[in-house]
Amino acid sequence: MKKIVSMGRGGSGKTSFVALMTKYFIEIGEKPLLLVDVDPDQNLGEMVGVDLREEGKETISALLIETFLEEGGTMVGIPPSERIESKIWARGLYEGDSFDLIAVGTKFVEGCYCLPDAALKKALEGLTKTYRYVLIDSPAGLEHLNRRIASEVDDIFDIIDPSQKSFSHVERAYRVAKEVKIDFKNFYVVGGYRFPKSLEAEVEKRTKLRYLGKIAYDKEVENYALSGKSLLEIPSSSPAYNSVKELMKRAGYH
Repeated sequence: MKKIVSMGRGGSGKTSFVALMTKYFIEIGEKPLLLVDVDPDQNLGEMVGVDLREEGKETISALLIETFLEEGGTMVGIPPSERIESKIWARGLYEGDSFDLIAVGTKFVEGCYCLPDAALKKALEGLTKTYRYVLIDSPAGLEHLNRRIASEVDDIFDIIDPSQKSFSHVERAYRVAKEVKIDFKNFYVVGGYRFPKSLEAEVEKRTKLRYLGKIAYDKEVENYALSGKSLLEIPSSSPAYNSVKELMKRAGYH
């Protein structure tokens, strides 16, 4: 089992990258997969054709609110993460043919993801053993990384866009991962579809990290997103999909 984290600033294309990565792994027979959405925007499900609400599934944050606020459950004694672990498996985990999906959701209380992250970390410890790959879609904010929702990660892909903030985010994310002692093997930088080729030579110079290349612009990806269609159904001729395939091969996934 390998764990892969995709992260980046909003609009960089990190969630579509995870969806297209999922399509690639399914096509080469690397399944079952577990997709973990820790972005509060919760776009990953839509990108892979899953509506958790329609499937009768709840986010981890929603289950925490139900257990500890609406039902008045105590947070004393048994750790909250253990108290709702069975609920996460039964009511939070969507199970599909090729992949399963779980989402953290919005913040449990104003300004804090502490309990949802702790609950996710505990659930992942038991869940991940049955999957070939665990793909984690993480937002630009480093709070989830800082709380080590996955303390052992094989590869981190940081999607960069053409801005100083994005370069700074990559450098900071790498530093935080090292500081909190996340055990990762590779930290890759990937150019989002808006990243110009003229800046590609600057990435490794400025970040001192390996740059794999960029995701190709593809109008169909935008059309699929606007219409709510799953990117798993995008044609194999898609420029974006083919660029992701090449990026994954460069990272050793083939």
